Amino acid sequence: MSIAKSGSESITVHWRLEQWIPDLSPALLASLKTYHDELLKFNKTINLISVKTIPMADALHFADCILAMRVIIADIKHDEIYDFGSGNGFPGIILALLAPNLKVHLVDSDQRKAEFLKHMVAQLGLKNADVMIRPVEAFAPGSIKCAVSRAFAPLSKSLLLTRRVFAIGGTYYHLKGEEWATEIADIPTQLCSFWQPGLLAEYKLPIGEVRFAVVKTEKTQD
Repeated sequence: MSIAKSGSESITVHWRLEQWIPDLSPALLASLKTYHDELLKFNKTINLISVKTIPMADALHFADCILAMRVIIADIKHDEIYDFGSGNGFPGIILALLAPNLKVHLVDSDQRKAEFLKHMVAQLGLKNADVMIRPVEAFAPGSIKCAVSRAFAPLSKSLLLTRRVFAIGGTYYHLKGEEWATEIADIPTQLCSFWQPGLLAEYKLPIGEVRFAVVKTEKTQD
């Protein structure tokens, strides 16, 4: 636990991953703490996370992504994955830390956020991650086989923006809140002819009762 200042106010910042997820190695915990500290430092000048989430960032951002990425790591059939709208590095940086044999491309069109991502890749010594500064729709048609996103866009918009860049048989993982079923129901019928969506797993954070979800969509046709 530490104290951070926001304007004239002091904020109590928690760090409880070792308590919540005891099987994390000391080296991984150290890397995660470095990421946490750098995130809060850069957040003073770049809008990376909401100020309201800073005290509980260990739960709302770090534990959330660790739990979700473990689900994806157990399911993924590819050796590389794109994190669309990576921005603050969630979940791509967490994924790169948890799965060092997986190539992770951190994709964002915002130059300032991309510079933060580059800084974190260097700071953490992530040999399996790189940063791509471009909008997701700028990738070549059919060039993406696997991707993930968190807080990028509603499910329907994400699938619409990326439909052409995914290869047939490609897999797109989405980190969603408790309204995941509503988002799936809201996908237009026309889009469902290109994608097959479904729930991969639900999970709860170490604090609170809200259930979160990993939704998996597979590209079925062009």
